[in-house]
Amino acid sequence: MSQKLPSILAEKIAAKSKVFTVQAQHIEFSNGTSVHYERLLGSANGAVLIVPITENDEFMLIREYGAGVGRYELGFPKGKIDPGETWKEATIRESQEEIGYRPVNIELLESVSLASGYMTHFTHIVLAKGLSPASAEGDEPEPLEVLTWPIDDWQNLIVEPEFSEGRAYAAILLVLKRLGKI
Repeated sequence: MSQKLPSILAEKIAAKSKVFTVQAQHIEFSNGTSVHYERLLGSANGAVLIVPITENDEFMLIREYGAGVGRYELGFPKGKIDPGETWKEATIRESQEEIGYRPVNIELLESVSLASGYMTHFTHIVLAKGLSPASAEGDEPEPLEVLTWPIDDWQNLIVEPEFSEGRAYAAILLVLKRLGKI
């Protein structure tokens, strides 16, 4: 079913901080209903979430502090795509910065939105293989803990209390599908 997109009657920046930009929109739908929305504007290039897989069929994970949830979280390496950088370049850079490995084989699995009702941000979920040691200095405030988890034990990973980010769940599903495990 194809629907006519609503008309954007007005847009303005409602608030801006170092990290977030809130945009106010006045929108009119094809049925004449007029509404006001606010949305978070993401960076133009989005971000990458990398699923590194070792030659022993293990996920490489990081444990880092998640300020949004106020605790340490277990997840995949990730980061924004810098201006002028491609998702491939960001994947290689973030892998080196966060896990100390450079992937040789990278594949874009999907680009997902975080909350399409109020956020413009997209994350590119990338499968990374052929890992070789190569580190780069990153922007993390403390060293990240890097650990591995057997892919075939993914069911226990998704019930791990520290593993709670929605993008990471989506990444596991996409990787398992790509590897023919589901």
